[in-house]
Amino acid sequence: MSGALLRIEHLEVRYGDLIGVSDVSLEVPEGSVVALLGSNGGGKTTTLNAIAGLIPVHSGSINFRGEDIVGQKAFAIVRKGLALSPEGWRLFVQQSVENNLMLGATPLHDRSRQTTLLERVYEIFPRLKERRNQRAGTMSGGERQMLAVGRALMSDPKLLMLDEPSLGLAPAVVESMYETFGRLHREGLTILLAEQSIELALEVSDFATVLQVGKSVLSGAAAALAENPQVQKAYLGVG
Repeated sequence: MSGALLRIEHLEVRYGDLIGVSDVSLEVPEGSVVALLGSNGGGKTTTLNAIAGLIPVHSGSINFRGEDIVGQKAFAIVRKGLALSPEGWRLFVQQSVENNLMLGATPLHDRSRQTTLLERVYEIFPRLKERRNQRAGTMSGGERQMLAVGRALMSDPKLLMLDEPSLGLAPAVVESMYETFGRLHREGLTILLAEQSIELALEVSDFATVLQVGKSVLSGAAAALAENPQVQKAYLGVG
């Protein structure tokens, strides 16, 4: 196993008096795919948003590439090589596909790389190139998911976080998206994947962490967790 690209220890996030997550710890080895699993409301999205610097952290540490990034601005975290493709896409729906993609490149130190990165995204998602002048708000759910992932890739991340990428999509679209994630992984990208579709996530991941009511309760190799009786009963409908 490679060293940890991302290490989270005892993360706690609060929304006023409400606790978003109370004790989340996980590691993402460099070059791996790690699944963050759990039912709706378990804390997956809160955890990813905290890592990305989008919400404040009450306590705990988030170490990325050897540096504690708690308290840093989201813009600075993207510049360090960590990008999030959020649940619900969060696109600028009145802007064109290409404008949305170029916004993803805003944090780059070297703006001369924008054209090369854009060409790569268009090669990965040819549909986006076909519709580059179309308004994002007129696209299908699958196309919007492509655009959200493509926008994240425009910052040239070392670690790509995907929040519920299969949510609301047709099975054929999900299969195509996961084939793309597999390709990105083979090309060297590290991926942290939050999914409600437990079986699907375990199939494509090297490691996984299970969240329950804001706490990490199980971690290990994905293949081992798929055989874990507790996981099978709670999430896979076995037993």
